Amino acid sequence: MLHYSVVGTNDVVKSRQFYTSVLAILGLEPIFEEERETVFAPTGAGLELAQFVVKRPFDGQPARAGNGTTIGFRAASMTEVDAAHAAALAAGGECAGAPGPRDYADNIYIAYFRDLDGNKIAAAHFSGTPLSSHSMLTQATISTVKSDQA
Repeated sequence: MLHYSVVGTNDVVKSRQFYTSVLAILGLEPIFEEERETVFAPTGAGLELAQFVVKRPFDGQPARAGNGTTIGFRAASMTEVDAAHAAALAAGGECAGAPGPRDYADNIYIAYFRDLDGNKIAAAHFSGTPLSSHSMLTQATISTVKSDQA
């Protein structure tokens, strides 16, 4: 079982601001901050439940996004996915995939974005039923997201 994930940053203060606004929507808050890093955990939890760390690389080299790397956060609803994606873009992130269903699973609603250092992040909601049965998703939404993926 995964304990935590780390992404590198070249500006801890800006990354802390970015992730604090985005991850609050998904139920995480900063629980440890210092000059080199910020550690996030579920709201009200301690360091033993830390899930995500943003830090300057130990080797002193510039942080770079991993090619093929994505860090995914679970969202409690499709609305949380939408809100996290919107918060990321408002905080200076880049869209890497609009919120919506995906062809690779009939029960996932997901959004992708890149943080200020180019790290690819996802917010995902997994439903117990196929998303096509959800009334809040119209065929137009599904078609739009599928065309964005092409």
